[in-house]
Amino acid sequence: MNVLTFSTLTLALLGLLASQRERTPSKPQILSESSFTVIGISARTTNAQEMSGRGVIGKMWQRFMSEQILAKIPNRADSNTLALYTDYESDATGAYTFVLGAKVTSDAKIPDGMVAVKVPAGKYSVFTTDRGPTVKVVPAAWARIWSLSKSQLGGQRAYKTDFELYGPEAADPQNAQVQIHVGIK
Repeated sequence: MNVLTFSTLTLALLGLLASQRERTPSKPQILSESSFTVIGISARTTNAQEMSGRGVIGKMWQRFMSEQILAKIPNRADSNTLALYTDYESDATGAYTFVLGAKVTSDAKIPDGMVAVKVPAGKYSVFTTDRGPTVKVVPAAWARIWSLSKSQLGGQRAYKTDFELYGPEAADPQNAQVQIHVGIK
């Protein structure tokens, strides 16, 4: 093997190790969240449905953006967008309700076609995605989260409510960073 081939292989191996390090989730931050309410649009789905090409989440995001749903939500607590996974039938294999909306200070006025969902107080493992296109970094982060053991996750999943927080770091969907809050017991 010549020096050039050895150097090329060494660089390739170092690159592979670096990318593996990037894909290895760091220990999550554990937060206790107070309860809050979200108003938004919702649909019932399953992970199997989402992976089959018959999913609703992508369509909901398109509607959310094209109809400027965020601007129609009254009493918003902040400018963040939240994507909730709630009302779990069982676990990651069962049906759940997906809600796309915003945290509100009051749910006294719920616009037609929207729902209000109360997120219970609880403990959450918080993960931050890599930076990149949301359509790539968010599913990649969930894939990593699903592969974690209970101890790596910071506790057993509660399957009550999980949510993605799209804050200022997610303003550019092509170069976004999103927080994923996973409910734990």
